[in-house]
Amino acid sequence: MARNEQLIRQHRLLQILESAHFGRTLRELRDELVEQLGLSKISQRTVRRDLEALQAAGIDVATYAGRDRTVWKLGPGLRKLPKITSSVSELLALSVARDLLMPLTGTPYWQGIETLWNKLQEALPLPVWQHFEKHRTNLVVRGSPMKSYADKDGILSTLNRAILQHRVLALEYHSAGEKRPRPREVEPYAVAIYHGSLYLVAMACEAPPPNAVRHFKVDRIRKAAALDSHFTPQPGFSLDEHFAHSVGVYRAEEPVTLRIRLSAKVALWVQEEPWHPGQQVEPGECGDVVLTLPGVYQEEILPKVLGLGPEAEVLAPESCRRKLAGMLQTLVAKYQT
Repeated sequence: MARNEQLIRQHRLLQILESAHFGRTLRELRDELVEQLGLSKISQRTVRRDLEALQAAGIDVATYAGRDRTVWKLGPGLRKLPKITSSVSELLALSVARDLLMPLTGTPYWQGIETLWNKLQEALPLPVWQHFEKHRTNLVVRGSPMKSYADKDGILSTLNRAILQHRVLALEYHSAGEKRPRPREVEPYAVAIYHGSLYLVAMACEAPPPNAVRHFKVDRIRKAAALDSHFTPQPGFSLDEHFAHSVGVYRAEEPVTLRIRLSAKVALWVQEEPWHPGQQVEPGECGDVVLTLPGVYQEEILPKVLGLGPEAEVLAPESCRRKLAGMLQTLVAKYQT
């Protein structure tokens, strides 16, 4: 069995025991592991070996004999951990991050966020918490409409397990524009969060390199199953390089360098809310500016240009000007009567 599968089981065992104040029997631990990790089966002997490995690593896990059963529990060395301390400014920062990650409600990620938040609330003195709540009412987080992935909990657990274990995934995926979902096999690399939505970054098995890496929106995954077959990640593949030319999660064709003239009316707004981390701004006449976006995907930027209407004009490359002109002609035709 792969080493990382054993580490995943042991980590989950510690999480189960942390929330089990009265302990768990071997059978109960096995059943919870099967349910939470989506395993087909696992023996009590394997669970015992994992617990003994935790003990050998110096973690305070021990057995306690009751009247009619023997349970495994975390010892006092782990239960009497030092109290967490935090300042009001640190609480404010964490609470804002918690609000921004609200779309993860019901997922394994959110469980970790809530566990940490509850620990902080229990550990801090009441006056500190009241002072924090007073300041928090003056800070509002706004952004993309909030949604929940609670109904995708099982799917996300399967995705995470397959990513860690380098296992091929069988998906039932409903692509935009298709009438019904169709089966896909992918090699999962990571999960990305963008504008409140989750995306699976994966190598599509049916697509040839180098453009085989795709982004699958988790909302559209109807089913997911980790297969018994394993894969080897592409040598040298880097998520940072993969997203280097993308403003969001879009990736297609070849990146281009765009030059866009912005009127004085919108120039300041685009500088305040950058379209790209590497953008350059050249001042023009009468308050207008020329915005240069190095190495971007035009399909991500052109909708932004259209959103500014007559206040923005693509100067280069010519291919983008032609594409934009075609889009505008189509729009005019739709609205002419």
